[in-house]
Amino acid sequence: MIRARKLCKQFDHIAAVTDADLCLDPGDILALLGPDGAGKTTLIRMLCGLVNPDSGEFKVLGYEQAQIEHARIHMGYMPQRFSLYDDLRVMENLSFFGAMYEVENRLLVRRAEEILDITGLLAYKNRLTADLSGGMKQKLALTCALINRPRLLLLDEPTHGVDPESRQDFWKILYRLNREGTSILVSTAYMDEAELCNQVVIINQGRIMIRGTPGKIKEGFPCTVWEVKISSRDPDFFKDLEGLQGDSFYGDRYRLMMAPNWPEACAIMKYISRRGMKDTGNLKRVHPTMEDVFLFYEGERGL
Repeated sequence: MIRARKLCKQFDHIAAVTDADLCLDPGDILALLGPDGAGKTTLIRMLCGLVNPDSGEFKVLGYEQAQIEHARIHMGYMPQRFSLYDDLRVMENLSFFGAMYEVENRLLVRRAEEILDITGLLAYKNRLTADLSGGMKQKLALTCALINRPRLLLLDEPTHGVDPESRQDFWKILYRLNREGTSILVSTAYMDEAELCNQVVIINQGRIMIRGTPGKIKEGFPCTVWEVKISSRDPDFFKDLEGLQGDSFYGDRYRLMMAPNWPEACAIMKYISRRGMKDTGNLKRVHPTMEDVFLFYEGERGL
């Protein structure tokens, strides 16, 4: 489906993507996980043929970069920002995008109603797009990306700013499409969405940091993770702890990522005591989460 090797792109001497390798196999749902500004959008736009890489090479659906226009007829692309026409009705937006793909009108109407039914928008097909909720607008954007029945979907943060219920509905739709044979590349900054994918690629500052299944990525996490509850509410309480590779604070507990082979429990308790805290007993080692992995690589801490 997608094979990319050593892709690089700069804008005004700023490296947006550097030496990116990417592989999406048929039937996969791959999450491109990273913070804002990590290079996710640039990488997806290169794979769509909307941005030319400075160097590197890629194939999409068997077509090389120079032939990408032949691949587009089999692709669906949903950009990060809502790009449909608010002054058109739902069905009119679909008709517009169907015409771009040269879908015959009678077939277009049938396909549109099928996809609107899948996305739960059939009852709203005559509503002005401007009058849709944020979640419904995202579903409409997905519907437009599906009008050509693509084999490959590229989605750039499709649920950004959408309420949790709409996000859940959106992912149910993606799972249904995947079961019916659509391969999906989706960029996201949400850890729970990455867990829903069978492959994850973490990108930060334009570089691919790690890739694999969610389970394998967590299993291979190079730090031990400890959870501690103390009375302090200072998010920087552990910043001077020797051996600390990363930490996060959740209001009533800290999660500490410690370097391998570090005498963690003893060192952590001594550090808490030196900082004047008496409650050193509520300390336990825990399994790493995708959020731990994300924060580790977002902080550019290498192996």
